[in-house]
Amino acid sequence: MRVLIVGAGGREHALASVIAKSKDCEALYCIGSNAGLEEIATTAAISLSDFPAITDFALKNSIDFAVIGPDDALVGGIVDVLEAKGIPCFGPTKLAARLEGSKAFAKEFMKRHHIPTPSYQVFTEINEAKTYVRTCTFPLVLKADGLALGKGVIIAQDLAEAEQTLDSMMVDAVFGNSGKTVVVEEFVTGPEVSLLVLTDGTVVKPLVSCMDHKRAFDNDEGPNTGGMGVIAPNPFYTESIAKTCLQRIVLPTINAMQWEGTPFMGCLFFGLMLTPNGPVVIEYNCRFGDPEAEAALTLLEGDALEILQACRNKSLGQIEVACKDGSACSVTVASGGYPVSYEKGKKITISALPESVTIFHAGTTLKDNGDVVTSGGRVLHVVGQAKTLKEAISLAYEGVAAISFEGKQYRGDIGKKALPEEV
Repeated sequence: MRVLIVGAGGREHALASVIAKSKDCEALYCIGSNAGLEEIATTAAISLSDFPAITDFALKNSIDFAVIGPDDALVGGIVDVLEAKGIPCFGPTKLAARLEGSKAFAKEFMKRHHIPTPSYQVFTEINEAKTYVRTCTFPLVLKADGLALGKGVIIAQDLAEAEQTLDSMMVDAVFGNSGKTVVVEEFVTGPEVSLLVLTDGTVVKPLVSCMDHKRAFDNDEGPNTGGMGVIAPNPFYTESIAKTCLQRIVLPTINAMQWEGTPFMGCLFFGLMLTPNGPVVIEYNCRFGDPEAEAALTLLEGDALEILQACRNKSLGQIEVACKDGSACSVTVASGGYPVSYEKGKKITISALPESVTIFHAGTTLKDNGDVVTSGGRVLHVVGQAKTLKEAISLAYEGVAAISFEGKQYRGDIGKKALPEEV
């Protein structure tokens, strides 16, 4: 089988790594590239927004199955385009991807179907939004409606910050068209859980739960990023809580999408918060999380390509989806200054890695002379796998220590707040 992966970040390198091991994978192709993908796939320098060129590439290379990684391609409808040309895809349609493409749509969807989520209001007029926030209790969460590279959520601590944020989103357009509509949401507290669920539109098979670390610096300080590290499984996501979430959140979401005529097929990411009043949905993502995928796929058992195809072919109920025993810790190694500004082209050297440590490339480029250099904000994801979370964290940081490049930046506390739960 000839497989195409659309996207070229750490998530896509992780997907490529597990798909390449499948007994049915004859050839692997990728739209976009990094130094890790270059080793296992034939890559093509095509813009992820150029759907006609991607389709032509897929047809010319007789692609049998396409796996879509990034949110913007899914929200833009790439699955609809490829499927119309007879190329089966792993990923939701454009209508189903609205769960991530519009936070306002997602909130209204949850309201319609009684899926627990923090209370909210949606605004398209800044004066109305400002009038409303003046009546609110702080902190308060303000969200740009559309995609914003994981950075369109601001927790305003007071009225001045809320008004400033509304100005930046709705007037200054710091997130482009994504900020024309803003969701103002109740601030809730509790452990956060990233849950990746595979589905064929009817059957659901959850993967291992994860805990993401979004802030740039230790102790959850600094600006939001695309994710600075992950541990899996999330020790706060107990068996009892998992059952509650399945019955009150996961199945109702999948069933409601089916009922509305927009069945969701692919990987649905549930961003959950375990509040004192029970689990609530903070956000949906319409694809594998990044960096969650790097940890979750490391722990996935079985033939990944067979599992992904079962989602497309509506046969997921006939496939076992299981996770390995133990834990994984993924630490993101970023360019200095990320996520604000950073330099590219810094040479990367990697010394001997411990066993059970895997490196997934994100923002890297392979030069003609064989050097690997930085080419993005998040450069590498270093994953340690072990029997216990403590051992997995230790291995991941041994891997981080083996990496060198100018400006190297990473958090030193990934998984730390979960360790007491491990005891």
